[in-house]
Amino acid sequence: MSDCPQCHQSVDDQAVKCPYCQTPLKGFGHPGIPLHQANSEAFLCQSCTYHEDDTCNYPQRPYAKTCTLYHDKSQPLVPVIHTPYSQSRSFSGVNRWVSRHPGAIALVAIALISLFLALR
Repeated sequence: MSDCPQCHQSVDDQAVKCPYCQTPLKGFGHPGIPLHQANSEAFLCQSCTYHEDDTCNYPQRPYAKTCTLYHDKSQPLVPVIHTPYSQSRSFSGVNRWVSRHPGAIALVAIALISLFLALR
């Protein structure tokens, strides 16, 4: 549940507009398009990534109070993915080589078995 920016009532996350004050909550009446709204006298463009790098083409710019493209410039555009640290770094190169060359390993294994059987 989220809050309506106008009346501050709790509304469903998928609601297209607030059931109490009829404020639009989703862009173009579609539940999949978030509609960002300014909370106070400040405009959204002041803290938007696209306004800062001059790639915004909305006609309301720089005085937009609502926007479907808004992205806070203090947040990264692409989320950072943390990979777990590998404990055994010495075998990581060997493991990658083994996973990339299974045919070569099979041929070496067959050659070793044949050599073992021939010498026996």
